[in-house]
Order: sequence, then structure tokens, then C-alpha cells
Amino acid sequence: MNQETPPNRYAKWKQRELLLLLLYAIAFYAYTIWKSLRLSHDHYFKLYGLAPGLLIPNRRNDVSDAQWRNFRGNLPILSFVFAIFTVIANGFRSFFHFKAKGMAFLWLSLSLLYLTYLHGACVIYILSIATANFLLVKVFGRTNYFPFMLWMFNIFFLLCNRIYEGYSFSIFGRQFEFLDNFRGTFRWHICFNFVVLRMISFGYDYHWGQLDSHFDGEKHLTRCSLCKLGKTCYVLRQERGLSSDSCSFSLYLCYLVYAPLYLAGPIISFNAFASQLDMPQNTHSVKDVARYGLRWLFSFLLMELMTQFFYYNAFVVSGLWRELSPVEIFIVGYG
Repeated sequence: MNQETPPNRYAKWKQRELLLLLLYAIAFYAYTIWKSLRLSHDHYFKLYGLAPGLLIPNRRNDVSDAQWRNFRGNLPILSFVFAIFTVIANGFRSFFHFKAKGMAFLWLSLSLLYLTYLHGACVIYILSIATANFLLVKVFGRTNYFPFMLWMFNIFFLLCNRIYEGYSFSIFGRQFEFLDNFRGTFRWHICFNFVVLRMISFGYDYHWGQLDSHFDGEKHLTRCSLCKLGKTCYVLRQERGLSSDSCSFSLYLCYLVYAPLYLAGPIISFNAFASQLDMPQNTHSVKDVARYGLRWLFSFLLMELMTQFFYYNAFVVSGLWRELSPVEIFIVGYG
């Protein structure tokens, strides 16, 4: 009688284990979806923050989350503004042959207009903290203890922004109290989390630029498939350091508040951003960008659909989770 070798027994056990995991996942998510639908249907009339849906008119939509509600409500104007920004930027680049410095001033002007619409007078806070960070980088960027100072500075303001909920102008004097009536449509200290990451990126790129670079550009060009085709890959843009003169205040501010990436990212390094202002990316074709746009649209519609069937955040905002069983609380928290 043939006996199975240990490797064969191990392979069969792994197959059984995978099958069990798949069955468990199917059962878990089937139960979670069914229970979530049941909870939303049974309690929707007691929940706060529900509004008419876009995809299914006769179903309510969970817009109790302030960030999602603001983004969803302002999406038409945001799309229009971004389209205008793109047309203006490409027009100036084509007709006036703007390079990095010119594009930085152009994008900075457009982005500050956009930030004023979003945050109103609170733009003052953003510019003040950003200016202090720039001075910190320029003064201490060449020292060995700079990374510690950079992190402490940014973590300090990150915590203060959250603790004081974006600061009231009245704490600086009653003569500034009227500015609290002009705080815009979006809480600035929520968006500032991304700005903090960019400030840290700028600091590190400047700091590393003052040190001896270990990046071998020639070796990279011989190994990178994109660079061999005459294109400039992201790694080369990121690792190829900029001169100190290129790290200007206008370019730095443009990087922090660049409108298309301001709200939701993605985060790119300062070096990569600055190089793309001077030489736009050529690694992604129009087809690639269109495919990415369709994927974004699908994600948005999926989010819209889910918030019309699952009212997880509304349970939390309404405090109704206190009336639920432990299993139901777990499902709401998991969702």
C-alpha cells in the first residue's frame, strides 16, 4: 500500500485549509451583509444624517459623516474647478512655455483661491504653520538632529489642531472674533493631515539633498525599463535630488496646497512633484489615465451604493448603537 509522502500530505492540508477559509469568509460576509441590511431597514426612521439617495431615489443615503457629506455635496463644483484649473495650466504651459517656477506661481495662485473657498479665513492657519515649517527646514536642514526636530514640530501641530478643533480666532483677541464667521465649507484641520505629510517630505528631501547621495543615476538608467525607453520613471524623479535654489518658498507652498491632490492625495515626494512641474510625466498614456478615471468613478458609485444600504455611521452618530446586541454592535463597528 502506497503511503503519502509528508510534502504531499502538507499540500493536501493546505488545500483543505484554503477551502475552509473560503467557506468561512463566504459565511461571515453573507451573514454580515444580511444583518446590516436588516439593521438599516428596521431602524432607519430613528437615525440621524440620512438624505435622499442619488442612485436609488426611494432609499435614504447615509451622509452623517461630515467629510463624506462635504465631498459628495461639493463634487460638482470641485469637478468644474479642477477642469478649469487643468485647462488654464495646460494653456499657460503650451502658449507661454512656463517651466517649474512659472507653473509653481500659477498653481499656487489657483490653489490659494481654491483653499479660500474651502477654508475661508482659516487659510491663515495653514500658511502660518507652513511658513514656520519652511523656516525650520531652511535653518536646521543641514544638521544631524534635524529629522527629530521635523517630526516633533509636525506632530505638535497635528495634535494641537485636533485638540483645539482648528482654533477659534477669538482666542487671539476679540478683534479677530468676526473671522470665525468665515471658516469656509470644509474643516481645515482635517485636510491638514495630508499637508503635514507633505511638509515632512519636503523636509527630508531638503535634508537628504544636503548629504552625499547614494543614488546611482547612471546605473538606474541601465536597469529601469521605463528610462530605457526615454521616459522618466517615478523613482528617478524621487531620488534625483534638487539644488537648494530649487527649494523655493513658492514651490514649497505650491507642493503643499496643490489643488488636485489637496483633499485626498495621493502623497508624492517633493522631488517628484517639483520635477513634474518642470517636465510633466510621460510614463502614463491617455488610455492609462482614462482607465484610472473609470476606476475612480466605479469606486465613487460603489461608495454611494453602499451608503444607501448600510447606515453604519448613522448608528454611531445617532447613538442608536447602545440599543443593539453585542453582535450587532460588532457588525456596525466592523462596517
